[in-house]
Amino acid sequence: MNNPAPIPLDELIVCTHCDAVFTLRRPATGERATCARCGSVLITPRRKAGLQIIAVSLAITILIIAATVFPFLSISVAGATNSVSILAAALAFSDGPLIALSLTTAALIIFVPLARVLLTMYVLVPIVLDHPPARGATHAFRFAEKLRPWSMAEIFALGCAVALIKISDLADVSFGPAFWMFAVLVVLIVIQDNVLCRWSVWKSLDKTKTL
Repeated sequence: MNNPAPIPLDELIVCTHCDAVFTLRRPATGERATCARCGSVLITPRRKAGLQIIAVSLAITILIIAATVFPFLSISVAGATNSVSILAAALAFSDGPLIALSLTTAALIIFVPLARVLLTMYVLVPIVLDHPPARGATHAFRFAEKLRPWSMAEIFALGCAVALIKISDLADVSFGPAFWMFAVLVVLIVIQDNVLCRWSVWKSLDKTKTL
């Protein structure tokens, strides 16, 4: 009995969540391929998705920078008012023994999301413009994907919501411009993660390397 010919590796796709292996069939634009075992989305090709992701990434970059400068919250108690920015809140204990915690908090809610969007733009802009990939684009995109679990802007927003509920009976709380910027920022990060087809990016990088 003859053994069946092995399937070429470039005709296979592996689910990044459960490691299930499937024969590759690229879905049409607007469709998506999902894992039959765990339901994770494997391929989501969209028309002009690269331009959309670059535009969203640019908007996220602007909002992150602006949100760290403008006041996030203003709290009034007994006639005294205090305003604080996100960066000032994250680094509130940077002069004491909790400096490591302060720096980690700032990194998770500000610098990690910023690094991710900058790396994404670094990888996607040459591809969208039909240019050769930037130097180290493969490593840059891999590093951006490794940072994804550590980008916790939405966790910070949820924590702020819980804290505001707890202190609303003790003080008057008003939202600063950075609060609304951060709210939009969280939505844009979710949109970016849902629109980005990682298989398409890897395929584009692999194709350009072999030209």
